[in-house]
Amino acid sequence: MSAASSTPLLPDSLLLNGREFRYADIKQYPAGSPVDLNGYEAKVLDFCRQWLNGAQEFGLRTSGSTGKPQLVTMRRRQLAASARRTGDYFDLGPGDRMLVCLNCEFVGGMMMLVRGLELNLHLTIVEPHADPLALVPPTAEFDFASFVPLQMREVLTPAYLPRLNRLKAILVGGATVESSLEKALQPLKVPVYLTYGMTETASHIALRRLNGPTATHTYRALPGIHIGQDGRGCLTVRADVTDDRLITTNDRVTLLDEHTFEWLGRADFVINSGGVKVQAEKVEKVLEVALVELNLPTRRAFVAGRPDARLGEQVTAFLEGTPLSEAQAARLLALLAERLERYERPRELVYVPQFRTTASGKLDRLNTLRAATAPRRPDEPHR
Repeated sequence: MSAASSTPLLPDSLLLNGREFRYADIKQYPAGSPVDLNGYEAKVLDFCRQWLNGAQEFGLRTSGSTGKPQLVTMRRRQLAASARRTGDYFDLGPGDRMLVCLNCEFVGGMMMLVRGLELNLHLTIVEPHADPLALVPPTAEFDFASFVPLQMREVLTPAYLPRLNRLKAILVGGATVESSLEKALQPLKVPVYLTYGMTETASHIALRRLNGPTATHTYRALPGIHIGQDGRGCLTVRADVTDDRLITTNDRVTLLDEHTFEWLGRADFVINSGGVKVQAEKVEKVLEVALVELNLPTRRAFVAGRPDARLGEQVTAFLEGTPLSEAQAARLLALLAERLERYERPRELVYVPQFRTTASGKLDRLNTLRAATAPRRPDEPHR
């Protein structure tokens, strides 16, 4: 709990898009609520109503980034256990102030609401926006916040740095953190953590420090989380947040000890090229650095396998936007050839006008691949 010279005043309301809503009124929602609520505000208030009235089960949608979105039913005790564990780890307690700017229709944002309600934190909620700090008064101060990487980049400005450094901690999750963003985080004094978790584990169960002298490339499970591996080398999780059921993930890891692991990539993103298993995420890291060196840091890209008669699958790089010039493409492939093993090197660059994304804003690899590999019309240019 937060240390204080006197007992903190427990919050009896929250701020949503700049308007105050009292918990006593939220319990009665929608009775007496403003008629001009938008759809997002209505969904946030309805979830808070359920929590405040003691609902025991909640339906959460998975992001759909690696498959079809699914509805997962979670028990109140799982969500509460996750909230308390985060509160204990970051010393959050009554009176602390939290900014909620993630989409509350998915587990990351929903669990921010649960943490606030369960730990008696002051909640300031804004709709998801690239620059969430632009939506709150410049005098607003917070103790805890969670951002997706896009938001984290946007708030890394000189004007915001003093406010950020007064937080106890910042969480980043929901998408891959690129090496360029990790580098940009280093001047921050506030500890920034990359989260590992999923809907089925009620948000994060492990953290990786991204900045400062204790930054690391490995994740450490939070206290009370039991991790292991299955026969494929994929992470398994059992804890109160899983309702003491064993959850088997599709994430390939290297277990360093009973609490620490290195994330290698998704098992379903392994490319079998000529009998050699290539982890797509490893190639993507090298591709990202190469694009930065070519002064193309904003060019989104990913790596996947395409059917190949000889190799089975051919390692292929998919780039968003218009094609590179011949010179750029040649230089990019040369850089990749220098830094990757023979079977890891992309054999082809495929250009996709716009990547598909899920409802939560994550890259939708499956549908992007389908669009990229669909038969071309006669008038379409070759890739």
